Amino acid sequence: MTNHRSTISGVGAVTGYGWGREALWNGLVSGKSAAALHEGFGSGDDGGPGWIVRVPEGGDQADGNTRFARAMRSAAREAIEDAIAHGWRAGSRVGLVHACVLGDLDMYPMVTSGAGQYTGRQYLSVTPSTPVSLLMQEYGFHGPAMNVSAMCTSGSAAIVTAKSWLDADLVDDVLVVATDLSARPEVVGMFVQLGVAITDTDALDACRPFQEGSRGFTFGEAAIAFTMTNRETEGYADVLGGAMSHDAYHVTSIDPQLTNVVGCVEQALSTAGLSGDEIRYLNAHGPGTRQCDRAEATIAETMLPNSEVFSVKPLAGHCQGAAGAVELAASLLGYDRGEIPAPPSVSDGIPQLLDGLTPLDAGPTLKTSLGMGGHNSAVVIAPQV
Repeated sequence: MTNHRSTISGVGAVTGYGWGREALWNGLVSGKSAAALHEGFGSGDDGGPGWIVRVPEGGDQADGNTRFARAMRSAAREAIEDAIAHGWRAGSRVGLVHACVLGDLDMYPMVTSGAGQYTGRQYLSVTPSTPVSLLMQEYGFHGPAMNVSAMCTSGSAAIVTAKSWLDADLVDDVLVVATDLSARPEVVGMFVQLGVAITDTDALDACRPFQEGSRGFTFGEAAIAFTMTNRETEGYADVLGGAMSHDAYHVTSIDPQLTNVVGCVEQALSTAGLSGDEIRYLNAHGPGTRQCDRAEATIAETMLPNSEVFSVKPLAGHCQGAAGAVELAASLLGYDRGEIPAPPSVSDGIPQLLDGLTPLDAGPTLKTSLGMGGHNSAVVIAPQV
């Protein structure tokens, strides 16, 4: 299998900042978190308001009855239209990789509240094949289509999967979509109990990746889409390489030896044909938790000596299965606009940490993702040359 420079030519986004990639970019460069107080997400016994990042209502009602369905289709459509504006034309074999973890939670009552209350046709809304099928039908795409799920690394894993399809000549193009709109009190509450999600204060206070006083992350939602191709076209960046691995250590904790995290980064760099000292930016998973911060700070300090580090989780929130995708979108839009949308620092941090919106110094970016359960993923991108 030949490794190509797979171009990302289109980006679509639905985030806590609103519907569309411009809303995402404007929100990131504002330096203000997309988090807001929402009733029912408080950490006290009586619930009450709590801080989360939630996708607002919107989208085309024809795309579905839920925010999940509308956000997925909207992000995909925006990415396709963006790619066409960059000169992309769909080949005969367009595949779809959809990253999701819990799926459309608004549809769960159909399978949890008792048989016979819904029709078979209504039940189809719950199955993970339905959003994929409807999107493929809309555009007449006939390449392979599948869902991938690797917890918080799902968005990045989808990019690596799509690139492997392109390099193996299974497809001409791939549409990658990552959708996670799971900010419900029951779900967020579980992450609060695990000690990683913080709802009792604003994100910029709670989530301080690679800085003193960080307590964890603010739960977020997003739907992000990219078009990828190995054919000549204008775009945001080229995906030079990527890798995935698994710690096989613990259902929540990172292996403190970091053997497989480091190995994943090494493999991603190798497939990209780069050494660590050539990486200009580390777009970190950076959830502000002690284990993840330690792991990625070690990578930056020991493997990427010339890199600067940032994480957009204090701004966009931790978007779970879509986290890697929304964070990659931040770098892609940054390449296009000539700026790195790093959040402002609020306390003392590691020397390589960027502080706020920073002029872009062109060069390769390493995107790392660390998922609960031991999932690791790394993607290397670079501006088109």
